[in-house]
Amino acid sequence: MNFRKVNRLRGSLKVPGDKSISHRAIMLGSLASGTTEIHHFLKSGDCLSTISCFQHMGIEITKNSSIVQVKGKGLRGLSQPDSILNAGNSGTTTRLLSGILCGQHFTSTLTGDASVQKRPMGRVIEPLSLMGANIQSTLGNGCVPLQITGKALKGIHYTSKVASAQVKSAILLAGLYGDGITKVTEPSLSRNHTEIMLRSFGCEVTSNDSTVSLTPGSPLEGQKVVVPGDISSAAFFLAAGLIVPDSEICLSNVGVNPTRAGILQVIEQMGGNISLLNQKSDNQEPTADILVKTSNLHGVTIEGSMIPTLIDEIPILAVLACFAQGTTVIKDASELKVKESNRIDTIVKNLTSMGAHITATEDGMVIDGGYPLTGTFIDSQKDHRIAMSFAVAALASKGTTNIPDSGCVSISYPGFYEDLGKLIESPSNPF
Repeated sequence: MNFRKVNRLRGSLKVPGDKSISHRAIMLGSLASGTTEIHHFLKSGDCLSTISCFQHMGIEITKNSSIVQVKGKGLRGLSQPDSILNAGNSGTTTRLLSGILCGQHFTSTLTGDASVQKRPMGRVIEPLSLMGANIQSTLGNGCVPLQITGKALKGIHYTSKVASAQVKSAILLAGLYGDGITKVTEPSLSRNHTEIMLRSFGCEVTSNDSTVSLTPGSPLEGQKVVVPGDISSAAFFLAAGLIVPDSEICLSNVGVNPTRAGILQVIEQMGGNISLLNQKSDNQEPTADILVKTSNLHGVTIEGSMIPTLIDEIPILAVLACFAQGTTVIKDASELKVKESNRIDTIVKNLTSMGAHITATEDGMVIDGGYPLTGTFIDSQKDHRIAMSFAVAALASKGTTNIPDSGCVSISYPGFYEDLGKLIESPSNPF
């Protein structure tokens, strides 16, 4: 697909439901007693993979235009799957489901697509094994496929080497089947959607700084879950509104959970004109309408405890930094190397080809902003966030930008290009 420069962006959007929360609602709904009703569920490739896995374990899940219903069977109600469980491109499905499978009464095999098969699973295999799990990488390389034989588990206190919500959540979900309290301490607090949702389903979970504790034994009860708009999806429109001239965009009902909303702080630090309106809380997940306008931006340093709150937004923040005056430094982000692509390399390679002044570092990148970008061929590595980031970059760059694998956005945002087109005030279609 080709993309070109536009004159301005105007309008309002409701971005799709939060991917992280949609995954967790299916999982906890399946493990709860009774029916869980999920509103504004994200029907993307990743979340549909989660649905498929639980359907293969005997859970009835129905979907209509706006609501997903999950007929839960309780913590011990899953059945041995009738085939290999395939998580597709979803690292979240793979890691969180691993924790659940470790406590079952059957053996299962969990795999994923070519991208997931390269992503490190040792980070969940280690703590789950300490809990007594029988979980093996069948190829011996610390990646999927994983063979998991359910066993009796014990609670542990695990100190994680990385601030990862996927690692933390895998351990907590396994802790539902443990014989004592399970604790996870992180180097800094990662997104806390699992803790919030576990509480809403009736589980005893407490948090103290970067340590979370789960006490098993309380039955989970089906809930009504209202999924807020995904801030990771909103991020692309926030960036577009900041860098395309004469733009004003309002995004409604976006999740602004502080463990996910680091991009809002960075935009403010860069001098961005951004406002939160109609702030409220649904199911303990705070939401707001976000209004963004074209702004003169300046470089900042993004590091430390801020990184886990915006790790998925770094590709679009790198694009934003190219349009800011001065230098932006992104560090402490080595986690980018084990995402859907090695995002450090992919970002730097593609921005360099557009004319950006950017240098890769061991754990991030340095960007000297203010130099014009020119459209070119973009190798997205079939990484959805890379494809969307460079589609946005193209809207403020000279010439034509070609993204051949642009369809990979369906992993998290199937309607992205359609929604982007709604904001464009131009006599000619830019893509």
